[in-house]
Amino acid sequence: MANKPRALKRRHLVYYLEVYDDAANELLGHLVDLTTTGFKLVSKQRIPTNRNYRLRMMLPAGYFSQKDFYFEAKSLWSANDINPDFYDTGFATSKLELKTQNIIRDLVDRISFND
Repeated sequence: MANKPRALKRRHLVYYLEVYDDAANELLGHLVDLTTTGFKLVSKQRIPTNRNYRLRMMLPAGYFSQKDFYFEAKSLWSANDINPDFYDTGFATSKLELKTQNIIRDLVDRISFND
């Protein structure tokens, strides 16, 4: 299956925000980049692919009135990171509420690298 071109450019963030599997209440990994349609995590363990997750993302202090937010995403791929002690996993978000989309846009606007 050929990869289709990314519709939105992923933006790298200044902070590696923590993302938790809300059902298991376990840290899945740290956010590397994101858009309103997907994101990439780096983690110590390989994350199973083709699985739906209910996630909780911790927001950086001082930027938002809330400390975290919840959303759903599906893991699409997983591979070794440049550092062989870590794994990268790509996720697609699904049915994001407008409030969540706005938080993601604010994250990109406020704490992404200007690339």
